[in-house]
Amino acid sequence: MKTFVAQLQARSSSRLCVGLDPEPSRLPGAWAGDASKLYDFCAAIVDATHDLVCAFKPQIAYFAAHRAEDQLERLIAHIHAVAPDVPVILDAKRGDIGSTAEQYAREAFERYRADAVTLSPFMGFDSVEPYLAYEGKGAILLCRTSNKGGDDWQMQRLADVPGQPRLFEHLAHLAETQWNRNGQLGLVVGATYPGEIARVRELAPTLPLLVPGVGAQGGDAAAVVQAAGRVAPLVVNSSRAILYASGGPDFAARARAVAEATRQALS
Repeated sequence: MKTFVAQLQARSSSRLCVGLDPEPSRLPGAWAGDASKLYDFCAAIVDATHDLVCAFKPQIAYFAAHRAEDQLERLIAHIHAVAPDVPVILDAKRGDIGSTAEQYAREAFERYRADAVTLSPFMGFDSVEPYLAYEGKGAILLCRTSNKGGDDWQMQRLADVPGQPRLFEHLAHLAETQWNRNGQLGLVVGATYPGEIARVRELAPTLPLLVPGVGAQGGDAAAVVQAAGRVAPLVVNSSRAILYASGGPDFAARARAVAEATRQALS
């Protein structure tokens, strides 16, 4: 089987990742408010868009909050069946150490059969290492996030590190070098900070970047592409703008139309 990075490289004709963050209250028509239809809704989006994307990114909380983990398992299995060349990034943002991290890794890669998982690296390398034991699987570390509170930590300078880099810069350097033991690390950088995207790409020129925030969050597609360069894989996520393009029976067709337009903007 191809590694996660090889899968992304093979899908390089697209930079679009569709985020699967289903809210029951926003499901179309008679499905509105019915959490038992999360799979049906997301599977229809997958069927309508899988030829346009480089990845899908289901967010685990949107399923777990409604006791719908079984629907998430079915959804990822469906993606693998209809689009076996499209990697699945499980957006879980796990961050723990030791045996607990081993269980989270087992959850992501054995239970859900994801190709990659998002992680919070705040607790250091030993919170990342258990995921690297899974050959070919990706671990995508939060680096410079788009939320306002990210400044509380990520922009602080490290007095004990030569050059006094900011925390996100130091993390990008570590991920590019000694942390990347299986060659499958990536970084999350928010679309609302194109200057920081460019800085992360400078420090981590070979790593895939997962960039959320294009679409409903207001990130500019052209600015993201320019900042990230064209060498390593770029995975630009859009969720709500595609998922909720229509609240009617044409929701899948409208989702495809928005996905096509977003893919073109990213090209």
